[in-house]
Amino acid sequence: MATAAAPESSLLSLLYRSYPNVISPDATEPDYLHASAKVFPQATFGEAEEADIKQWLHTADGLKTAFANGQKDVSDGILGQLNIHLATRTTLLGAKPSVADIAVYALLAPVVEKWTPEERTGEKGYHHIVRHTDFVQNSRLFSLQIPEEEKIAIDVTDVKFVPKPVDPKEEKERKKREKASAANPDANPETKPLVVGQGKADKAAKAQNQAGADPAAGHKTTKKEKKEKAPKAPKPAPAPAAPPAPSLIDLRVGHILRAVNHPNADSLYVSTIDCGDAPGSDNTSLDEETGKTVRTVCSGLNGLVPLEEMQGRKIVAVCNLKPVTMRGVKSCAMVLAASPRVAEGEDSHAGPVELVTPPAAAPAGERISFEGWNEGQPEKQLNPKKKVWETFQPGFTTTADLEVAFDSSAVPSVHGQEGKPALGKLVAASGGICTVKSLANATVR
Repeated sequence: MATAAAPESSLLSLLYRSYPNVISPDATEPDYLHASAKVFPQATFGEAEEADIKQWLHTADGLKTAFANGQKDVSDGILGQLNIHLATRTTLLGAKPSVADIAVYALLAPVVEKWTPEERTGEKGYHHIVRHTDFVQNSRLFSLQIPEEEKIAIDVTDVKFVPKPVDPKEEKERKKREKASAANPDANPETKPLVVGQGKADKAAKAQNQAGADPAAGHKTTKKEKKEKAPKAPKPAPAPAAPPAPSLIDLRVGHILRAVNHPNADSLYVSTIDCGDAPGSDNTSLDEETGKTVRTVCSGLNGLVPLEEMQGRKIVAVCNLKPVTMRGVKSCAMVLAASPRVAEGEDSHAGPVELVTPPAAAPAGERISFEGWNEGQPEKQLNPKKKVWETFQPGFTTTADLEVAFDSSAVPSVHGQEGKPALGKLVAASGGICTVKSLANATVR
């Protein structure tokens, strides 16, 4: 049960208990503004960051006053701003710890504890404040000495509504616009005065000049004779199209950072997966907890794979399917899994299901391909009309040795292709074969 002490007392107590060599127990009013450098000597704080720390300490004071005076509109406004600020940051400064984070935690921990599940992670909930509270009280970055019974009980998998990820590019552009607008209100296009155009006579004269007319003499100049066009050289014959291959499908090692139940679908999980994408890539977002570029992926594995098996593990992800929105959550990849083959008409999703496991040493983002079928590069995004995935997926299988492979005999368009193996194992670029736990001769999709 968290303490319900006043924020100042809670903060002082927390600092004394956690950093006894830095915060003197005799001090009744520590210099919070300059305490960050002493508490976190491994971090350096520039002038702008010190100004931000000062501002957040003032904001915490303002929020405390609003709570004390029952000014709900004011406190809701501050909480909303804080929640938005933390949407793209791990800490108030971005990634660096500061005393401001501890001050906000000390003030809001008793408040967060009393929030309902809807207030915490509902559609209008303060998701990022809740995440920040859990991070500050448990992270080694802060190393706060808080007894387990005093920590706020937060279940990170209990998410009522998954908010749309903040696009780092859009957030950056929004901040630029705000700064520009504040510095020069007249530069706002919406308030910029209209430029008076030329009169009709001026426009006509300009058009006349452009057409080759002499406005003083009032007659047109003689047009230059057209040059005879040289005969065009015949176009070279197009190169023959490369035969289709499963290498068109972008298979990569993915690292699931976390997975939760889908808020609107009992059969789905929502996973946050590092697929090795560059920051700002299409169909990605910035993970606020780790700072990694990630994809959000919906998988119909709820009830087939235990949720605990989805946490912190490596998988094989299909990364160039067209994103689809599944019950309000945009899914930007697919997790590859094996299941027993079934007769036509039977339920193909009845289970059991096992996730495909890449080689343990392969890092997130490393390319995965089938031996003998790995020429060329995957397409950026598969065209659903061409049905590339539907063409090659029937050949995805597991062997009697529990290895994942491509069986070309199951794909008529490539069956018997010269120089190609009948069975190509699924391997990582750095070596090692992808496997499953126990399902032999199963289909993989």
